[in-house]
Amino acid sequence: MDIRLASRVRSRVSLSTSICPGGQREQLRPTTQHRFRAVRVAMVTVVDHAPGPVIGPATRPVRAMGNFFAMTLDTFVCMFKSPFAWREYLSQCWFVARVSTLPGVLMTIPWAVISGFLFNVLLTDIGAADFSGTGCAIFTVDQSAPIVTVLVVAGAGATAMCADLGARTIREELDALRVMGINPIQALAVPRVLAATTVSLALSSVVIATGLVGAFLCSVFLMHVSAGAWVTGLTTLTHTVDVIISMIKATLFGLMAGLIACYKGMSVGGGPAGVGRAVNETVVFAFIVLFVINIVVTAVGVPFMVS
Repeated sequence: MDIRLASRVRSRVSLSTSICPGGQREQLRPTTQHRFRAVRVAMVTVVDHAPGPVIGPATRPVRAMGNFFAMTLDTFVCMFKSPFAWREYLSQCWFVARVSTLPGVLMTIPWAVISGFLFNVLLTDIGAADFSGTGCAIFTVDQSAPIVTVLVVAGAGATAMCADLGARTIREELDALRVMGINPIQALAVPRVLAATTVSLALSSVVIATGLVGAFLCSVFLMHVSAGAWVTGLTTLTHTVDVIISMIKATLFGLMAGLIACYKGMSVGGGPAGVGRAVNETVVFAFIVLFVINIVVTAVGVPFMVS
């Protein structure tokens, strides 16, 4: 396009210099000054149409991670600013609890049955079936409850948050809030992040209770283990420290799931198709980050559990 524009400028300069006072056109060559002027116009046009900095595939994840950490910092800062959106916070707590509680309970039951069956079969072979409650308790509190919380909060609650914020973004509602002087992070992101954190903490308690009840029923009524011995073994290896570490895991899970969902929803692009991609990326990234958190917190908390 710029080359054709330069050609047009050059032809016009040539035409203007080749018109005689009598109105007849002469075949004259453009002077050096006219040529220089045409080249200068073409160069200015090329500079004006020069593309911006190209973001390569290698730098795009780095920029996305930097934007995520920037939004995370803004979210933590806005948590302590007034006014706090209490109505939005309570609404999001009810919404996340409504879409996560039943799937969490239904997902816990198979884990409880598997743990009860597995520990009873293994311990019966060595004559220690009465200690099956010990294995079920430490498995449910330390691993089963946090993992189920991860799957449910990230798969049901976080995706719904991302879809809601993504739809608001493509409808330019966030830009409208900025025009009105309202910070979208304070009005939308902070209530959702805190709601996901609160519901994850409460859901972890529900999952632990459901898992222990399911393992008890499986061990006592299906594997014919003594109910008293099973209940006595619950506190053999599982103590208050284990429950606290499990609650810390659930809190971090909800916090990170909410942050990832809000970032993906508020940075979506590409129309409705972009919202679908953002929801899929929310699930994948949330699972990866939350399993990493589970490994790190478990490794750090093992010395406290043993002591």
